[in-house]
Amino acid sequence: MKSTMNPGRCAGLLYVVASIFGVFALLYVPGKLLVDGDAAATARNIAASESLFRLGIAAELIGQAMFVFVALALYHLLKDVNPRHALTMLTLILVAIPIAFFNEVNSVAALTLARGPEFLTAFAQPQRDALTRLFLNLRGAGFDVAEIFWALWLFPLGWLVYRSGFIPRVLGVLLILNGFTYPIDSLAPLLAPHLERTVHRWTMPFQFGELIFMFWLVIMGATPKPNSAYLNHEARRLQQPDQA
Repeated sequence: MKSTMNPGRCAGLLYVVASIFGVFALLYVPGKLLVDGDAAATARNIAASESLFRLGIAAELIGQAMFVFVALALYHLLKDVNPRHALTMLTLILVAIPIAFFNEVNSVAALTLARGPEFLTAFAQPQRDALTRLFLNLRGAGFDVAEIFWALWLFPLGWLVYRSGFIPRVLGVLLILNGFTYPIDSLAPLLAPHLERTVHRWTMPFQFGELIFMFWLVIMGATPKPNSAYLNHEARRLQQPDQA
């Protein structure tokens, strides 16, 4: 019973489950249905596998909702290391979540166009196919925006892990390195579209920091403890007389 109540393990389990929903929605479903360079084939696949596409939308929404609790669990795990940095971490990830939620409207629009209900008969099939692909591209762009905040929250998280004293410092370093890959990947399509795949290939090895961190929490667990250096600094600050 003690191990299941370990706060680090609970945070890690939430992290893993939320990530499973994300992998299904962002990797598995697009891999099955989206066809590069062929809008008509993509629209046909979505119409033929409507249930799978809907499951992808639902999985993304569930995963993002769960990530609120992941962020809160990590905040409570690390807040005693440095409350200000922990609050920064929490704020940054909570900014990304609404962006991802609203971004799924693009998926709903793509599904509606692919199904071709009666009120869309004014549009020819090639037009609907092109619009379907357009909304899917907008969904991808929306995730590029959210990815900026997915990167930014890893910097205070990595620093807190590094300074925690109860989680290996190397995991903090890996999280910070992982944080650099997200903005590079998200800005590459905007600034240098022809280099997008090359950039992704080079940054891929550094994108496993989060994965290693979450599985370390699940396997090893972590129990928070006050950061004595930070607490001593705050105590000295409070003891100083006002300079009025």
